[in-house]
Amino acid sequence: MSGAAAAPAWRAIVERASAPYQRSGRFAWHFARGKLRWDPVFNRLIERGLIAPRTRVLDIGCGQGLLASVVQAAAWTALQGRWPPGWGQAPVGVRVRGIEVLARDVARARDALGDSADFDCADMRTAAFDAVDTVVILDALHYVSIAEQDAVLVRVRAALRAGGRLVLRVGDAAGGSRFAASRWVDRLVTLVRGQGFGRVAGRPLAAWRARLDALGFAVTCEPMASGTPFANVLLVGTVERPASVAATE
Repeated sequence: MSGAAAAPAWRAIVERASAPYQRSGRFAWHFARGKLRWDPVFNRLIERGLIAPRTRVLDIGCGQGLLASVVQAAAWTALQGRWPPGWGQAPVGVRVRGIEVLARDVARARDALGDSADFDCADMRTAAFDAVDTVVILDALHYVSIAEQDAVLVRVRAALRAGGRLVLRVGDAAGGSRFAASRWVDRLVTLVRGQGFGRVAGRPLAAWRARLDALGFAVTCEPMASGTPFANVLLVGTVERPASVAATE
């Protein structure tokens, strides 16, 4: 099924995934609808089947829990027999645990989704990572230093068994003006969140790939900047071999 033909299915998933946030207030609801409509990453995750069925997923930097909600909406769509041909496997039977440092976002996630997913208010630099099948980190690592990013990635690798998957969206620091735009937006986000006009720690795509390779991931990447002014890239890493000694030090 072409993208145009599948568009009604995706719109229905967005509406179903957004609806629970009405319990969390108008801001949470409007944010959910806008983010799911205009940020291409959620559609890409679902359409490509990157969240496999009957898996345990750790969403690091989960915000108000949009990934968990869209996974649930997609699973419901599949169970109703409305899954578009040509899409990957539907995420039926998935359990999501989200980690988020901002208490108000965790509260919104819990208000919206109840006990259908697990949400912890914690810092990814210190939170425990249970054994899971898939780890998702969307636009979160660059808010900490390079050394802290590496430490998080080492613990992510330890949480994934052979064949496990890491889905990581990052900015490509070699992306010129597009990366500069991403960096300023991210700094404004930290300001709006009450975290000050924070610094953003980026690295070129080649360095991201080298780091994941050293950790034992086979990596594919694709641009995620279509329709946006940013230098975003989606990296999908599959655990294929042990991490090198240097990568874990």
